[in-house]
Amino acid sequence: MIKLIVSDVDGTLVQDGSPSVNPQVFDTILKLREKGIQFVIASGRPWASVEHAFEPVKKKIFYVANNGAYVGCCGRSLYVYSIEPEIVHRIIRKVRRYPDLEVVYAGANGDYIESPNEELFRWLTESYKFNLTRVDDLLELDEPCVKVSIYKPEGIEAATKDIYEEFKDELKVACAGDMWMDCMAKGVNKGKAIETIQDSLGIKPEETMAFGDQLNDIEMLGRAYYSFAVANAREEVRKAARFQADSNENDGVLKILRHLL
Repeated sequence: MIKLIVSDVDGTLVQDGSPSVNPQVFDTILKLREKGIQFVIASGRPWASVEHAFEPVKKKIFYVANNGAYVGCCGRSLYVYSIEPEIVHRIIRKVRRYPDLEVVYAGANGDYIESPNEELFRWLTESYKFNLTRVDDLLELDEPCVKVSIYKPEGIEAATKDIYEEFKDELKVACAGDMWMDCMAKGVNKGKAIETIQDSLGIKPEETMAFGDQLNDIEMLGRAYYSFAVANAREEVRKAARFQADSNENDGVLKILRHLL
């Protein structure tokens, strides 16, 4: 019997860069909750963006935000995992050497950017509803950092190869689509966050269903027997999952959830 369902958002429930979720997903989540099935949204987005996107059901779901660095529910943080400030400062200084890369500093309560890139700022605040503040110098922030996100409009994996090699042993570094490289504290990932929720609720992996498409979803899929890669997922993710759903464009996750109902 399925007791817990977990889904990524960008690339899985919606196309990358899409700010809106099919309203039928909300109705389905509510029907699943009526049957006693818990639902988790596990995203690289900050909690404020998740809460906005899932407004109609925000009081009925758990949030795993910032790739597992934040675990909470509506209006309440349960677990927050920050990165050592010295490592945060080093990676920011490193990224500054690359003029085609941008940095978003994620705190538990908001996000920060020092770039003058107005298009990026508008996109994150208007489309994704980030609680975003522009500052003069990210290195002067006192708020603990839970995630450093490196942005490039396309080709982020190749563009950050040197950064990955330098920090891979100190941080959890993973691609979240073709535009973002996310850096969290070592040991932090969506899978670990889902394990925490499972342990808290007394739910086994055999009672869990999960959906993903990117490298930052692989650990999460490992926490669910019923692990699904959407058809548009990376090859590594399809190999890690036991089953395949239709693509995000064709509402693959929604189809499986309806079948479950």
